[in-house]
Amino acid sequence: MSKPKETKELKRGWTTGTCAAAAAKSACRALLGNEPFLNPVSITLPRGETPIFKVVNTTRGKGWAKACIIKDAGDDPDVTHGALICAKVSHGKNGLRFLAGEGVGTVTKPGLPIAVGEPAINPVPRLMIDAAIAEVLEGSPPDFDIEISVKDGAALAAKTWNPRLGIVGGLSILGTTGIVRPYSCSAWIASIHRGVDVARALGRSHLIAATGSTSEATARALYGLPEGDCLDMGDFVGGTLKYLRRHPVARLTIAGGIGKLTKLAQGAMDLHSGRSQVDFEALARLTGQPVMATANTALEAYTFIGKPMAEAVVAKAKAQAEETVRGAVAIEVIMVDRAGAVLAQTGF
Repeated sequence: MSKPKETKELKRGWTTGTCAAAAAKSACRALLGNEPFLNPVSITLPRGETPIFKVVNTTRGKGWAKACIIKDAGDDPDVTHGALICAKVSHGKNGLRFLAGEGVGTVTKPGLPIAVGEPAINPVPRLMIDAAIAEVLEGSPPDFDIEISVKDGAALAAKTWNPRLGIVGGLSILGTTGIVRPYSCSAWIASIHRGVDVARALGRSHLIAATGSTSEATARALYGLPEGDCLDMGDFVGGTLKYLRRHPVARLTIAGGIGKLTKLAQGAMDLHSGRSQVDFEALARLTGQPVMATANTALEAYTFIGKPMAEAVVAKAKAQAEETVRGAVAIEVIMVDRAGAVLAQTGF
């Protein structure tokens, strides 16, 4: 027996909100009485952790100070890993006022936890910044304008859900615990939930949840729906359907390829290849075709009998989805091939 491979422990990282709070604390200290910037700077996270950050760039002028930190997302494949996150703190009036600097977006649609017109700095990062600044105030009133910026943030935001959510001009400053868990699914699922929230707030009645870009494009073309009515569901069909059960819209089109929809038809709620597999014996029973049990992939199974297999799968996938939403949403399922052609469609 071969020796099992050692599993490398993945390194955790820090959210944009954590980096912004640390930068704000350093800048605030420099602003008060022309003190030196805190470098390194430590902050206390919502769950009590006290990470320490290196400040890589500082500037100051009359009535303001600015500090920057490079975000370390650890081993998480985060688009903001390595981004330069800065906080410019200026004297203000009547408490803290948050501003969107270069590379930080502005909210333009309802349904998000931040009001329309506000900088896309989420509630927990705002509280973290407030708490971090309080650590250096020493009795001074917390009257400051806090401008958060991210270098190249507008370009990075194009790789996120922000354009669909109506966040324009840059990234969101995010975080609930302050920590990025490597390869966590939570951020993706949270983005799906926010997409539903925005659609509901805008009164949208028909959404598309697609497993990939090709299936999404096909479904959009069928109905002429804008990009904002599409949920980048990926593998997280369970997270999507369960949220819609509690926060319903009138109609949902699920669009995907042969393999992922076959797994949904067999009851899988996570369609990732590492977490669910096609059961070919079950596929043979579903289609009434014993030859299906000999297939190596769902695509190969489709080549055996073609359209009847596709129709059986989408019908069963629809039934599984309907069972999950418990009647809260009307469901249809569309199977799309790699070229974008519709192989089967249930309708509503």
